[in-house]
Amino acid sequence: MTEAADRFAAAAVARLATVTPDGPPHVVPIVFAVAESTVYTAVDGKPKTTQRLRRLANIEANPRVSILVDHYDDDWSQLWWVRADGVATIHHDDAVCARGCELLRAKYPQYQAVPLDGPVIAVDVDQWTAWPASEVK
Repeated sequence: MTEAADRFAAAAVARLATVTPDGPPHVVPIVFAVAESTVYTAVDGKPKTTQRLRRLANIEANPRVSILVDHYDDDWSQLWWVRADGVATIHHDDAVCARGCELLRAKYPQYQAVPLDGPVIAVDVDQWTAWPASEVK
């Protein structure tokens, strides 16, 4: 991976951007894990009104997504962001779902207590874009 992709993978939280069927963007914070050029996130057991989340309906209607990780610092020379653009697929009880859950459990110890009982979203990244206040490759 590039330095930008490494920074992305090391972050604890990101923002997933999808598009609603009628056009407006929809952005939500996510936890995630990265393997090669795939980003995994899951609908987990944290309290929600439903597991049928808007992000899932949006991905079914239009699988193109963006995921953004950023870093803020009062020293603006330390600012950076990395965006992963790609195609998302939703997985239930298959090998991709199992791989995503394995990676998420390895990255987030909280998943020892919070169940990963919903679908996994796998984003096959076709473009990494980065902006650094100082040079990042």
